[in-house]
Amino acid sequence: MDAHIDSASDSGGGVSFGRSHFGECVLGDRRLVKRAVTTADAMLSRPGGTLPAKLRGAELTGFYDLANNAKVTHAGLIAAHTRRTLGLMGQCPGVVLVIHDTTEADFSGLSAQGLGQIGNGWGRGLLLHNALAVDYDRREVLGLAGQFPHARRKVNRKEGLAASRAHPDRESRLWVKGVEAVGTPPPGATWVNLMDRGGDTFESLDRQHRLGQSYVVRSRSNRNVRVADKAGRMIRRKLHHWARKLPALGERGVEVAGNHQQQARVARVRVSAGPVELQVPNLKWGEHGRDPLAVWVVRVWEPDPPAGQPPLEWILLTNVPVTTPGQAWERVDWYACRPIVEELHKAIKTGCGMELLQFTTRKALEVSIAMLSVVAVQLLRLRDLARLDDAAAPATTVVAPEYVEALSLWRWKQARPGLTAGQFLAELGRLGGHLCRRGDGTPGWLVLWRGWTELQRLVDGMRLGRLQKSG
Repeated sequence: MDAHIDSASDSGGGVSFGRSHFGECVLGDRRLVKRAVTTADAMLSRPGGTLPAKLRGAELTGFYDLANNAKVTHAGLIAAHTRRTLGLMGQCPGVVLVIHDTTEADFSGLSAQGLGQIGNGWGRGLLLHNALAVDYDRREVLGLAGQFPHARRKVNRKEGLAASRAHPDRESRLWVKGVEAVGTPPPGATWVNLMDRGGDTFESLDRQHRLGQSYVVRSRSNRNVRVADKAGRMIRRKLHHWARKLPALGERGVEVAGNHQQQARVARVRVSAGPVELQVPNLKWGEHGRDPLAVWVVRVWEPDPPAGQPPLEWILLTNVPVTTPGQAWERVDWYACRPIVEELHKAIKTGCGMELLQFTTRKALEVSIAMLSVVAVQLLRLRDLARLDDAAAPATTVVAPEYVEALSLWRWKQARPGLTAGQFLAELGRLGGHLCRRGDGTPGWLVLWRGWTELQRLVDGMRLGRLQKSG
């Protein structure tokens, strides 16, 4: 499998980042494809800030023309990247997690056409639904399997249930679009969709069963289910109530990501599991079949949380069998990877400045978002490289030699072409402000991205110096 971190430069003999991710776009004109490739390479070199900070001179005007060209759409621009991601997923020998989530793109300060309500209804912008593929064993981001920008519509209060369900811009369709983008896994592959409560709709779960997909979804509602009693008879119960009565299968620690509600910690949790049958909703809110779904419920909970912290509890639904404690813990470990997609959202917004865009049409904003999102994926892949088994491989297998040369000249005042990938990432983190002390851990994506941006300046300076000497 390709664990390559594509460089903005192909001077090392490899294929550039832009060519790898946008070279196979079908935009109706090869000149548009060429512009997409060169723009992506430039953005990878200077990912932060506004478009004028990323692109210079003809690069900037060229991208303005690309974003506003009628032939170029979000779907057309990102298609080559999503095909590439699906190809990497097919090569992965282990479990691939496809993490689905929606974030908001806030463009409240723009007078752009085609935006919808966000937040509490007063903001204006787009919803951005992502399906991010991750190699579970290596914890390596592979890329976007799908991305769908969406403008939230104003719903007429008199609109009936049937009309709402049939509306093409119904927001809950985003989860279905995400799983349809993944498609049916190839024989022998294990692809698992991860979703938070937003993905817990009967429509989405039913579609995944029909596509032959696997999933772990956090339960949103205490819905009606049927379970087998001791005599084997199917009886009606409430899902959450029943899950909380299941006996514990074991206890261990689980890493909890910090957020506005809780601090990051290793929580001591217990797990339980059992089979249930999801009943078809009485009111058909989405488009789905009329057959119940056989699934397993997995509950993980923290019996003794730290003082002042809310207790952790996940009630998960999965169609992957859970008949042993080990399988229950594996489903929990899968779901614990879900925050990776939130890191992608931060990378798109903080690392690549998505919400700094100044276009006046939704179409141009969406084209820009497609480009920035693929650059943001590379940001996460750069961070992942520091943890991979091949970190002992030569750094020149993942970046062009001139990047290794520039970084080693900055660090040691001499070229060290034999740097390993791990050493390269450690020094890149140092360049980005990581102190590299014991106990500091590996540098995060934001530190590495700052280092990458600074390294690009060093490479540009080195190229300019050689150009002057050759002149």
